[in-house]
Amino acid sequence: MAETEILLESGTNEIEIMEFTIYGELYGINVAKVREIMMSDTVKAIPHSHPSVEGIFKPRDVVLTVVDLPFYLTGRPTEKQPKDLFIITNFNKLHIAFRVQTVVGIQRISWANIQKPDKTLNNGEEGIATGIAQCGDDLVTILDFEKIVAEIAPETGIQLSEIDQLGERHEDPHAIVFAEDSVLLSKMVEQSLTKAGYTNIHKFNNGQEAWDYLCSIRDDSDLKDKASLIITDIEMPEMDGHRLTKLVKTDEKLKHIPLIIFSSLINHEMEVKGKQLGADEQLSKPEIGHLVSVIDHLLEKGEEIHG
Repeated sequence: MAETEILLESGTNEIEIMEFTIYGELYGINVAKVREIMMSDTVKAIPHSHPSVEGIFKPRDVVLTVVDLPFYLTGRPTEKQPKDLFIITNFNKLHIAFRVQTVVGIQRISWANIQKPDKTLNNGEEGIATGIAQCGDDLVTILDFEKIVAEIAPETGIQLSEIDQLGERHEDPHAIVFAEDSVLLSKMVEQSLTKAGYTNIHKFNNGQEAWDYLCSIRDDSDLKDKASLIITDIEMPEMDGHRLTKLVKTDEKLKHIPLIIFSSLINHEMEVKGKQLGADEQLSKPEIGHLVSVIDHLLEKGEEIHG
């Protein structure tokens, strides 16, 4: 059993990837999502659960769901081995164990060296690879663990019904700059914001694209009307959200724009990092109702200051 630590400085646009194998293929997960690695253990099956859910096990005093990752990825019955490992993850405020076959090690690389998979690999749709990383001589497929969990348990994802609970909404003209690399999540957040009245949304696939846009308007007299608020994910190829936050908050003309980090990685450690970089708010996915309430508050506060 090995506990992991995040050793990265904030805003350097780097990621630590834990490499693991399934049937000889190399896959990766952001170390920031990993709480610990354990030897596989006896798992209690749960009737009527998703085919990729192996069951539950209870290390110490916590019951954890175990996802059979080899089965999820290949669709064939898993050849369980005594040396299999459980990667215990923590994201979206969920603790989940994923069965893998070996853990190879940890690589530290720049987000600039991670590319989005070609859409032809997934029949034009977004697959479960969030990026392809060049780690030394190896190509490592970084899996989209949020998408895997959302597919297995849709109730853990973004719920549009949360917007209904906010009561009557009116259209709001404020311009929102939104950086998110997941096509699925990007669509769901956009639908939620639109439902909440925020229809003036500038969407970008990563921090670099959002930064390029902000640089193109930073000298405009109507900057506030083109970028009233920024929402950014953390994990994105080319430029991550922490690097984007650092660039925005150290720029004399852009630093006054409210910035929200909206990420599955938000925990105490990440909150400290985000605060150091100047983020105005940090929220965990999938709390979309909370996100809209925070947007309302920051924009109202901004109007009071400038009004």
